[in-house]
Amino acid sequence: MKKIEYRPYSVKNLIKEMKDTSELMIALSYYSMLYYSKDIAREVLHLEEIMNCYTYHVRISAILGARNVNEAEEMAGVLQVANSAELISNAAGDIAKLVLKDMRIPKSIIPLLKKTEETVVRTDINEKSSLAGKTLGELRLETETGMRVIALRRKNKWIFNADKDTMLLPGDIIIAEGPDDGVPILYELATGNPYTADEIVEEGVNSEMDDATELITEMKNLFELAVSLAYGALLFNNEDLAHEVRKIESKMDEMHYELELLILRCAKYTDDYNGLRCLLGFSSSAEIISDAANEMVDILFRDIGTHPALILALKEADEIITAVIVDDGSEIDGKMLDDLNLETEIGMDVIAIRRDNLWIFRPSNYFNFVLKGGDIIIAKGTREGEKELKEMSTNKKVDIWYDY
Repeated sequence: MKKIEYRPYSVKNLIKEMKDTSELMIALSYYSMLYYSKDIAREVLHLEEIMNCYTYHVRISAILGARNVNEAEEMAGVLQVANSAELISNAAGDIAKLVLKDMRIPKSIIPLLKKTEETVVRTDINEKSSLAGKTLGELRLETETGMRVIALRRKNKWIFNADKDTMLLPGDIIIAEGPDDGVPILYELATGNPYTADEIVEEGVNSEMDDATELITEMKNLFELAVSLAYGALLFNNEDLAHEVRKIESKMDEMHYELELLILRCAKYTDDYNGLRCLLGFSSSAEIISDAANEMVDILFRDIGTHPALILALKEADEIITAVIVDDGSEIDGKMLDDLNLETEIGMDVIAIRRDNLWIFRPSNYFNFVLKGGDIIIAKGTREGEKELKEMSTNKKVDIWYDY
C-alpha cells in the first residue's frame, strides 16, 4: 500500500472525481463478475486505491476549509457524501475481489443475465494498432463496431467520458461496451491479435435459480438508480428524490434477504458452491451500495446546508445530472419515450419524470409512456446530450435549475 502525501486539492474537484470514479466502479465491478474478467476486476481495485487517496484528501481539505460553525456544518455534509462514495467504491471492490478469488457466477444463469446487458471488453491500444493516433470522432467506433468507449486509462489518469475529440494513444487501456459481435472487431483493431472468448453452454435452470436471476438483475438496476437519484436529490436539494432513495434502500434490504434464501435453497441442486458464494457476495455488496446512497441523502433530512463546492462538483462531473421541462409543442411533446431512444441517440438516460406533482421513477419500465408538456425530466449523461435534450424539450430558453 502506497504512502499518501497531502497535496492542496479543492474539495469541489475531489468530490467530482469521487462521484465519477465510484459510479464507474459500480458498472465495472458488475461487468467483471458477469463476464468473469480478471482484467476488469483488477481495474476496479486500481480505482479503489485512487478512491482511498481522494477520501484522505477530502477529509484534510474539509478540516482546513471550515472557518466557523456554519461552514463546519456544511463541510459535515460534504464529508458524509465523500464517505458514501467511498462505501460505494469499497462495495464495488468487494465484487471485483470475488472474481480475483476465482469465484464465478453459476454458468447456468449467465445467458439469462446477459440478455439484459451489453457486452463489455477491456483492451489496450497496441503501438501498431490502426486506432492509435486517431480521435474517436475520426474512428467512428460506435458506427463501425457498435462499441462505445465508456472509460479510458492513460498511465494513472482516467478519462471517464471520452468524446469525439479524444485521441487514442499507444498504451491506452480502453473499456468499451456494445453488442457481442462488436467485441472481436474492436479487440483485433486495438491489439492486432485474434479475440477468443469462453464458450458458454446454456443449461437448465431450476425455478429457485430462475427467481434468483431476476432478483440479481433487479437489484443491480435498483442500486444504480439509487445512486443516480441520490446525486440528483443533492444537486436539486429535493426531498422527493431523497425519499425515493429511502424506499429503494428499504426494498433492497428485503430483496437481499430473499436472494439469500433462494441461493441457500439452490444449494441442494448443485455442488457449485463457489458460484453460490459469488452470488451471496454480490447480494451483500448491492445492499451496501443502496445503504450508502441512503446515507448520502440523509443530510437533506437534517437541515445540513449543501456546500456550494458540492453543487459545483455535481454540475461539473463527467456524467452530469440535469433537469429539463417539456414545453407544449416541443419536439418530444406527445412522443413515446421508447420511440425517442434517448440513451442511444443522444446519450441521456431518463431516471425520473415529475408530472402534476407526482414522480414517476424508471419511466422506461412503463409500456408506451408518452411525454407531455409540463413534464419535468431528470436525466443523466453527457454535456452534449444535455444540450440536445434541452433543445428537444423546449421552444424557449429554460433554466435547468428549476425550483421544485
